[in-house]
Amino acid sequence: MARTSTRSSGRSHAGLDDETVVVIGLGRFGGALALELVALGGNVMAIDTNPKIVQAFANRLPHVVAADTTDIEVLRQLGVADVDRVVVAIGTDIEASLMTTSLLVDLDIPDI
Repeated sequence: MARTSTRSSGRSHAGLDDETVVVIGLGRFGGALALELVALGGNVMAIDTNPKIVQAFANRLPHVVAADTTDIEVLRQLGVADVDRVVVAIGTDIEASLMTTSLLVDLDIPDI
């Protein structure tokens, strides 16, 4: 994990709760989705492996983290196991997308 920006509080793990939507991947789709969910009043945590992309979203999203989502311990440390909805928007690395999705299934995320 490189950098975290958190503006709200609540539960541990960067203020995440079961109403939080986690968006993994901040490319065109994931970035647009995360911003739209925030505009609609949603509590969003966004994760990307690229620190430059994370920095670009740091002032526009309530929680944004640079992290490797192919590591189940990283997902646990970020509190992803405590949420009900995760969007996997990794479009440039199919292996990372599949591995991340598989780990989310292992964490019993109900809505992927």
